Amino acid sequence: MLKEIVIAFQSWEEARRFIQKHKLFKWIVIPGIIYTLLFIAGMLFFWQSSDNVVSWISDKLGIENWLQKERSEWLSFFFVMTGMMLRLILVLFYFSLFKYVILIIGSPVFTYLSEKTEAIIDGKEHTFNWSEVKKDAVRGIQLALRNAGWQSVYLVALILLSLVPLIGWITPVIALLMECYYFGVSMLDYSFARNNFSVSQSVAFTARHKGLAIGNGLLFYAMHILIILAPAYAIIAATLSVHKVKNS
Repeated sequence: MLKEIVIAFQSWEEARRFIQKHKLFKWIVIPGIIYTLLFIAGMLFFWQSSDNVVSWISDKLGIENWLQKERSEWLSFFFVMTGMMLRLILVLFYFSLFKYVILIIGSPVFTYLSEKTEAIIDGKEHTFNWSEVKKDAVRGIQLALRNAGWQSVYLVALILLSLVPLIGWITPVIALLMECYYFGVSMLDYSFARNNFSVSQSVAFTARHKGLAIGNGLLFYAMHILIILAPAYAIIAATLSVHKVKNS
């Protein structure tokens, strides 16, 4: 898996050079601006609502009053840490839902970018075929909905686990890796669809090569330092990494 994560990381650097060489900037800037505006608005809402959820749980359970009676610094520390972990899990949960909305809305653009990238790699002339773009976009939406369902189930379990002191402190790391994996599954599938993989075959292949999916997802999150670049870089890097693994 480590080798595949390295391949995914290398593909993002290759994606940067690829975008510059083939002048694909317009496919980054326009979707990127839309994504950035939605991301900022979504995260402001998500963080505020996560605070409200944690405060509501604390009030219902009477934790604040109980801690004041106990006057234990260790207990206070444990519950503060538990609250922080719960907030992080909730933000990741919200961001997961936001990510799937973006995958659904941007599916036609991602399909086109993946097709164009592979055509350039293979030295072929890329021709726009609306029926093919539509078919792959519908598949991308179906896969995103499938992944959203499974990931939501796992995240609910992690939210409950995060309430357990000490053990719950590792839940944000697990949630982040799971988030990266499921994002990578969607990004890689655009390439598998053109190679006539069924959805189940695509999911099974990615399960055997988790490093590609996790690596792509990790760098997608890292690219949020420059939010505008994240979606387009992710799909181009995913296409390059699949092409590399397929040829090897």
